[in-house]
Amino acid sequence: MATLISGLRGALAFLPARRVGPVLLAGFALAVGSAGAVAPNSLPGDLHELVEQAVALEHGEGVPRDPSRAADLYCEAARAGSAEAMYSLGWMYANGRGVARDDAYAATLFEMALAKGHVGAEKARSMVGEYTGVVPDCLLPRAADRGFAARDSWDTRKYLASLPEHKKKVVEMITTLAPRFSIEPRLALAIATTESNFDPGATSPKNAMGVMQLIPETASRFNVKDSYDPVQNIKGGLAYLRWLLAYYQGNVALAVAGYNAGEGAVDRYRGVPPYKETQNYVRRILAFFQRNDHPFDARVVAASPALQALKAAGQ
Repeated sequence: MATLISGLRGALAFLPARRVGPVLLAGFALAVGSAGAVAPNSLPGDLHELVEQAVALEHGEGVPRDPSRAADLYCEAARAGSAEAMYSLGWMYANGRGVARDDAYAATLFEMALAKGHVGAEKARSMVGEYTGVVPDCLLPRAADRGFAARDSWDTRKYLASLPEHKKKVVEMITTLAPRFSIEPRLALAIATTESNFDPGATSPKNAMGVMQLIPETASRFNVKDSYDPVQNIKGGLAYLRWLLAYYQGNVALAVAGYNAGEGAVDRYRGVPPYKETQNYVRRILAFFQRNDHPFDARVVAASPALQALKAAGQ
């Protein structure tokens, strides 16, 4: 076993890290992580150095061994998108080194690394049991990043209880995954119910697919390989919604109009496009969500130039 672990840990691969805001990287890596492995030195210097420090602390290479501190550094790098850090932290949980042993956490971290193209993660993933999506606390959005959590006291459990059994699993996925993308569950549910009524197999005449009705271009943009896989589809839709909320600086009407008609149409019309379908869509979402603003992370993307022009004109 020790030989296998050593061999797996030696088969490391990195992808360029992308700092896309205070979101749980489990969601980010599985939804929008790039595919394919590249050389370790392609990481940004500060992130590469962070991982190297963690490796040194984990193994006592040139510094006193400190597995607990190593786990903290790996987690910080994992949040920033390092496949190596995800993989290494997974092994720490799998072996109870510096952290309490937890195979479920290890499975999630290996799944994250695998989604980012890590060449050793697939074998590691097969050794730790079923993937459930649970994550260690260090990967949860920090308190300062979770302003949205206190904004909406809507009872998701009561809503879930009101649904027929065949919809509950998908709704549970959405309510679990939405906070990982810094999105309030009620807004995510409003999108999903309006788009597909929670049907993973739904296909529109415009070839929009799955729970969140992703067209092929959007699926490709957010690295969704199988639009009919509900987890991939939901994560792709949430990643897009998070992007739109940042692009329109938390303006829910513009963000959901962009989700329906595309941000190009919203920018072109400098507001909700004059399409009956889109206007009805926005009204339905707002009736369910019941708020016109939503917290957003400005680090995800620069604000829409059209939105900036509207603000400059005092509209």
